[in-house]
Amino acid sequence: MSNIDELFKLPNLPAKRKFENPSGLGPTHAYKSAKLDAGRDVKRSQASAKEEEEEEDDEAGPELPPDMEEEAGDDEEGRFFGGGLDEDAKEAIDILDANDAEEAYVEEKFDIPWLRKLALNFEKKVNKNAELRAKFEDDPSKFIASEGDLDETIKTLSILSEHAELYQEFAKLGSASSLVSLLAHENSDIAINAIEIISELTDEDVEAAQEQWDALVAVMLEADLLNLLISNFSRFDESVDADANGVYQSLSVIENLLSQPTNLDMIGKEKKLIKWLLNRIKVDLPITQNKQYSTEILSILIQSSVPNRRRVIEADGIDVVLTSLSAYLRHDPEKDSDEEEYMENLFNCTTSLADEPEGKEKFLEAEGVELCLFMLKSGRICKTRALKVLDHACGYAEGPPAEETKTNGASPNGKGKGKQEPDQPSTNRAAAVCEMVVEKGGLKPLFSTFKATKNDPETTEHFLGIFASLLRSLPGNSDSRVRLLVKFSEKNYEKVGKLVAFRREYASRVEAFDAKLAAQKRGLSKQEQDEIELENIPTRLEEGLYCLERVDVILAWLVAEDAQAKKAVVGFLAERDESLVDVRKTLQAQLNGVLEVEPAEREMLESLVSFLG
Repeated sequence: MSNIDELFKLPNLPAKRKFENPSGLGPTHAYKSAKLDAGRDVKRSQASAKEEEEEEDDEAGPELPPDMEEEAGDDEEGRFFGGGLDEDAKEAIDILDANDAEEAYVEEKFDIPWLRKLALNFEKKVNKNAELRAKFEDDPSKFIASEGDLDETIKTLSILSEHAELYQEFAKLGSASSLVSLLAHENSDIAINAIEIISELTDEDVEAAQEQWDALVAVMLEADLLNLLISNFSRFDESVDADANGVYQSLSVIENLLSQPTNLDMIGKEKKLIKWLLNRIKVDLPITQNKQYSTEILSILIQSSVPNRRRVIEADGIDVVLTSLSAYLRHDPEKDSDEEEYMENLFNCTTSLADEPEGKEKFLEAEGVELCLFMLKSGRICKTRALKVLDHACGYAEGPPAEETKTNGASPNGKGKGKQEPDQPSTNRAAAVCEMVVEKGGLKPLFSTFKATKNDPETTEHFLGIFASLLRSLPGNSDSRVRLLVKFSEKNYEKVGKLVAFRREYASRVEAFDAKLAAQKRGLSKQEQDEIELENIPTRLEEGLYCLERVDVILAWLVAEDAQAKKAVVGFLAERDESLVDVRKTLQAQLNGVLEVEPAEREMLESLVSFLG
């Protein structure tokens, strides 16, 4: 016989399983459910209740004989096997069970009363923690519990991102300002959680009306959000994962703010931010996500804001980005990596900065031309990006002041002579960049690469832009201009033949697009036709019009240089029954187009059209 103790010995049960969330619902839903059930017994689900009832129905012991089962079923009173309840009692229980099932989960109503209750609880946690910290400054054990409560309460604010209709009320209650104030909290974990919630609330994916988003952000900015974000960069140690996340979330908030163009200049005025970004983007392998994100923020800041470009230039931004880019003379970043994105952002920054007159000057000082030419010769992935930078650096971005050269470069008079005021040095930065390209031996790699290039739209566009800028800016009869013209004349004007071939392709694409546009405008009013014309200008330029205009400007300049160049251009055009009249039409259409032409550009085009006529 077994020992009596063995009969009651507990079996070896598995360890208690950690909480899993099979429903897939997040912590917010768990919080809501707990809140709904507070103060009353937890209701059983209908499925659980049903299982328990089935278990209760299972009788212990051997199965009843068939005849006894029938007798039990015939027992009208239910005295032995029935429920022992009359019909009224059963009906009452059914009603209570139905009510319990309905009340098992009641969806919470997210309205202003709910928000006020949430905000009040948040403010209480903030104030309690502040009081305990002040009272027991030297004894963290006294306020550590309140810190945990505050941390959890901050996370509950995340649900607001799903209810943007409450943003304005949240701002009016002062809770948005209190949330921002936590960025200065002594506990960096609290600060990071607050930053993360602000990032969620201001994210562009939030379905908020503009006035709702603006109301929340305005209050946050008034509470010194930007300065607090920037000041936190110095206390976060990115070697620690939590702090690295704090930097990432801070950059995310700044990106969210930059999604509104009106904030570009306001954020760009923060010199500390510009300085931090420039220090952060310096090459320091491996390229982390935060380093890549920093280049992205800098690129956003300067792409559409001239004042921001000048601020970055004044902070020696050109030198920083070029120094960082020089690393890619020696190796290519891994494809689709953070480093590749980092490199792309650096090139975008350089391109934007080199568009500005001051940027061209700093670009020359930092030996940007030499770096781009080395990259062009390297054959690495940076090759095409360097070509884009050169295109923008050579581009004519300013009209010469009155006291400077009145006509820069050559005049289209067939003799290549420019007219210049005596004793007035030219300060046209674009011309200086163009001369440096020739001086540093840039013509050979440029023309060699152009010759080998297939009609890749982006690469071809940059070659055409550089050639047009060189012809426009290099002084007449200068050694650099003569060297340029010699390059075009090599091998019986082989490069001119390629230009004309490109011209045919672009003209054909533009003609096909214009035919579709004409069919679309057929039967419409004049106003509707003009609207369609305006809407399709960007697409028309992308379809080949921009490159067609650049090719015809180059051909016009070559025709204007000397008789041999003109003869070559006319001969290549005649192969497909084309003539200089077609080139002239393109330039005249550019002058007559709806897009505004800069005064200096207009003067050049008018001169070329006149000469071709």
